Amino acid sequence: MKNRIRKYIELIVRKGLHLDPGQDAVITASVEIADFVTPVVEECYRQGARKVWVEWTSQPLDRIANERQSLSTLSRLEAWQIRKLAWRRDRLPAMLYLLSDDPEGLQGIDQAKRAAARRAVFRRTKPFRDAMEDRYQWCIAAVPGRDWARKVFPDLSPARAKAALWDAILAASRAAEGDPVANWDAHNRNLKARCTTLNAHRFDRLVYRSPNGTDFTIGLMPEGRFLGGSETDLSGREFEPNIPSEEVFTTPKKGRAEGIVVATRPLSYQGELIEDFSIRFHEGRAVEATARRGQDLLREMIRMDEGAACLGECSLIPCDSPIHNTGILFYETLFDENAACHLALGRGFFSCVEGFEHRSREEMLALGVNDSMIHVDFMIGCETLDIDGVTADGHVVPVFRNGEWA
Repeated sequence: MKNRIRKYIELIVRKGLHLDPGQDAVITASVEIADFVTPVVEECYRQGARKVWVEWTSQPLDRIANERQSLSTLSRLEAWQIRKLAWRRDRLPAMLYLLSDDPEGLQGIDQAKRAAARRAVFRRTKPFRDAMEDRYQWCIAAVPGRDWARKVFPDLSPARAKAALWDAILAASRAAEGDPVANWDAHNRNLKARCTTLNAHRFDRLVYRSPNGTDFTIGLMPEGRFLGGSETDLSGREFEPNIPSEEVFTTPKKGRAEGIVVATRPLSYQGELIEDFSIRFHEGRAVEATARRGQDLLREMIRMDEGAACLGECSLIPCDSPIHNTGILFYETLFDENAACHLALGRGFFSCVEGFEHRSREEMLALGVNDSMIHVDFMIGCETLDIDGVTADGHVVPVFRNGEWA
């Protein structure tokens, strides 16, 4: 196991971040996984990092802050935090986010208060985020946390559950066997070949149907393109934004979404679970949302800002894929989204527009890229899902049949 974890760390740093010599790196991780973060920092330095910063997180401390601080205090950014954001904007460090939290670790907190504070903070941070977009490398990867492992494998002892989750993460990340870097090189070639095929059709819209109740049409931009696997920032640096990743995706055109989509997997959002839910769209916006569990949280999410009710991504993943075939429900979007076709509410991706590097932000928004403080993926793929691509002249091309590539 130690050797496999070492190779996983090399994959994250070498392929995920792909640091430039002398570049800084910022790692965000829970205090629970400090033992894992240490060799990650060492590997960053081996790959030429100038300085590595670690920002520690803690769900228990987040809970206490939400309970004990006033809304005004939660909503405030201190002067040193603004200076830190300005430093990131100017320095453009590579950003690594290591996920390990309990999917239900914030169950029962005042989510409305938390959402109001996030909205207030976002208004201050948005200019910095916008200035950094597509100008730096970032990677999201995962490490087993104790409570997360117990959620995924409730019948195992804590130690065995953590070991089982490690096995699942490494297998899903193509780091369980052979050379993970070489595995990802081959995987990227396959994903990009799929994107080439989809882009050649120049679809005007995608139509989704399933006996489970999904009956939905989403419009695409003429300038849009499907992406998958590695990405390249504006300086030409290639990186892996998600490890693992099985998706090919695009950004739809804002205002063109109609019908109902039924979620096929639970969604962990803000430390709580939303289960058995559906969303109805009209004229591009989510106008109705119902859930057996977490309905209030789902509706709060859709109200986060003006763009939260619109879609920023549609992603295609066959059921016959490594993560889906494990049969494991990870309760973590990084994995569950890569087991099924999904959509995302909120912010779209400029990089999914041809020639985005030569267009202004205002031009991108005018073309139909959605903007929001959130980007939340939710899974709608299943073994009964059919998807058709329709061209501007009405030609219909089967894309998925019964959850698989057609």
